[in-house]
Amino acid sequence: MDETHFASAPTALYGLVLALTAIGYVLRERCIIRCNGPDSRLARAVGEDTQEKISLSMYLAAMPLAFVRPWIAIMLYVVVAGMWLVPDRRIEDLNEAGTETPSR
Repeated sequence: MDETHFASAPTALYGLVLALTAIGYVLRERCIIRCNGPDSRLARAVGEDTQEKISLSMYLAAMPLAFVRPWIAIMLYVVVAGMWLVPDRRIEDLNEAGTETPSR
């Protein structure tokens, strides 16, 4: 993106890569939940997948916006990255509660 001075097409393509990565994350998470059961610690921690849905929605919105104003798309990418920098308290809370002990 930088080499093209944040032109529309590379900025939108970057959003596509991010969206596909988010889809891969969701699919991997669902596969793990399916293997461990709907009552597993991960399934309880994930709940409604709100953060994943918001992230994917923002990536999908950023792609066409890159052709209107690339800086808007870039800002959406930065916001999503910021959302994921904050540790997910749902998983931490379950680990602290000790509802299940991991087997080694």
